[in-house]
Amino acid sequence: MMAASPTRLSTPAPPRLALLEPDIAGNVGTLLRLSACLGVPIDLIEPLGFPFSDKKLARAGLDYADAALMRRHVDWAAFLAALPGRLVAIETGAPARLDTATFLPGDTLLLGAESRGLPDWALARADLAVRLPMLAGRRSLNVAVAAAIALGEALRQTQAWPAEV
Repeated sequence: MMAASPTRLSTPAPPRLALLEPDIAGNVGTLLRLSACLGVPIDLIEPLGFPFSDKKLARAGLDYADAALMRRHVDWAAFLAALPGRLVAIETGAPARLDTATFLPGDTLLLGAESRGLPDWALARADLAVRLPMLAGRRSLNVAVAAAIALGEALRQTQAWPAEV
């Protein structure tokens, strides 16, 4: 864990982000920056598909990465052992649309590797599986973009946007 949690408007249990075996350093850096700016914890579930010291990670995270509320887990089992609430899978083939899903304080939004998405065994463990509505014929969004959209909806529903002080 890194920096202390910033002052929040409401819930003591904001949504979390979790990335299962991410393979693009730049996307992880972008999400570390998102974590730092919104005060949202982020879990990285190893193995990572790149060295954690990758220049692309640093470039995308800028100077915010050190302020991210990040935990690294050596594997799926270690992540599950530390899971504080519901697990919400964000996946293109999920049955529920984002705009019909109900998020709860403390939910962890799980996204898969950019190259392959979430495996069936991770989807089977999820308490809720959600897809982002897209135009027909479109395959998927960038994982950082998808995470930001889903996180925005979870923050809105749980009234957990950070205070602007």
